[in-house]
Amino acid sequence: MMTTITVQTTIAAPLDVVWSRWTNPNDIVKWNFASDDWHSPKAENNLTIGGKFSFRMEAKDGSDGFDFSGIHVRIQHLEFIDSLLDDGRKLLVSFSTQNGETTIKEEFDAEDINSIELQQYGWQSILNSFKKYVESQEIKI
Repeated sequence: MMTTITVQTTIAAPLDVVWSRWTNPNDIVKWNFASDDWHSPKAENNLTIGGKFSFRMEAKDGSDGFDFSGIHVRIQHLEFIDSLLDDGRKLLVSFSTQNGETTIKEEFDAEDINSIELQQYGWQSILNSFKKYVESQEIKI
């Protein structure tokens, strides 16, 4: 039986801004890393049902890297993105808003290489990087 891991954060920004910065490849490359010694030099995201996404994640020193990729299977604009990773694991990203803030919750099937704790820490760190990125940007209303 597959273990599901959940991470989430609340961002001081409107839902439409959060959705846009989460899904736009030009933004993804600016936040998609768990620590400052990693980066995401390339991102592609075809935000349609059956559309492919691929985010390159690399250590800045070139010692390690991988493509985080899959296809989108269900999308409800401003509500959720349901995806199937290339290794067969499921990923559901949901968005909700309250009082001008937006909560993102990611639920994903654990892989069996790294510990549950390490996976949760890594995914939460990327989510924290996203929060920091969005909250540091000027929001045009």
